[in-house]
Amino acid sequence: MRDFVNRKTKLLQPSGIRKFFDIVRETQGAISLGVGEPDFVTPWKVRAAAITSLQRGYTQYTGNRGLPALLELVSRYLEERFSLQYDPKHILITVGGSEAIDLALRACIEPGDEVLIPDPAYVSYSPLVALSDGTPVHVECLEKDNFVLKPEQLERAITAKTKAVILTYPNNPTGAIMTQEELEQIAEVIVRHDLLVITDEIYAELTYGKKHASIAALPNMKERTVYIGGFSKAFAMTGWRLGFACAPAEIDEGMFKIHQYGMLCAPITSQYAAIEALKDGLSDGFSTVEEMRDSYDKRRKFVLHSLKDVGLHCFEPQGAFYAFPSVRSTGLNGETFANELLREQKVAIVPGSAFGQFGEYNARISYATSMRSLSEAFDRMSAFLQKLR
Repeated sequence: MRDFVNRKTKLLQPSGIRKFFDIVRETQGAISLGVGEPDFVTPWKVRAAAITSLQRGYTQYTGNRGLPALLELVSRYLEERFSLQYDPKHILITVGGSEAIDLALRACIEPGDEVLIPDPAYVSYSPLVALSDGTPVHVECLEKDNFVLKPEQLERAITAKTKAVILTYPNNPTGAIMTQEELEQIAEVIVRHDLLVITDEIYAELTYGKKHASIAALPNMKERTVYIGGFSKAFAMTGWRLGFACAPAEIDEGMFKIHQYGMLCAPITSQYAAIEALKDGLSDGFSTVEEMRDSYDKRRKFVLHSLKDVGLHCFEPQGAFYAFPSVRSTGLNGETFANELLREQKVAIVPGSAFGQFGEYNARISYATSMRSLSEAFDRMSAFLQKLR
């Protein structure tokens, strides 16, 4: 039988995160600190709104762009929370933030176009660039620079083929954030070289001590930026698969057409749930989100303290719900460390190499799990490290 699988798919590597997630499911007694999924249940009001929509028989397709009420609320939410002004007619409700990233790349990237990706970075960016016939170019972000993309690094990475840069702050996996001043510095380079920005701000609500800043809110940036957000992380709605994208009119039109043919619309039940999440949040100041963030902050501090106690150096994350410790002092790379920790102590973390070539000696720990699980996991990790020394 002749081979029907195309070359791009053959070259695609399986997700490093999902690999460990699958192993954990098959390992009895394992503690997973690997998958970035809140341990909170979606708030009851949100679930109740979804149930009510089903009881009323709202089980049809929505318009391709999404329910008008949800588009209006997303517009209001972005303005009130992040000073971003988007007309609902240029907002697109997507099946998670992942679809939005894919749409942006497919709508904009031509064969051979280079897309700059600050590294370490979320696992999907590079494969999605490649699937769009683009060339991913990884730009190393250093811990000494707080894992932030510096303007001089960006400048050096730009070539005649560079078309876009993907930003993801707060960052997965490092927990780094970018301040407005830092964003302004790279915005000057982006404008000077006439580049597109795809900014994935799915963790925008989860920062500790500093308010989130969006590059799309800076002067001259909105017209060259695709903004991506969603409900999975801050609203504890991962399984609902709901995100949104805001883009300049021409790009929005391209993304919309691909969405029409490939996905048609996001699930109606999820959209009604999201309407309630935003309505309730806008009326009470997003108190539920604040409570979850406060809980993550306590876990963040516990994880940092515990890593210090077991002798692993770690950059202090300022956003999201991940720590990215270095394991170099153990004499192992991240891949070996994670495999051995899982085999010997049944604790699952993700090798830093899953997030790019510059994370070889790191590992990602998700603290979006209970304090009880975190405490037990670090007891096991301590025992593992004592054997190494």
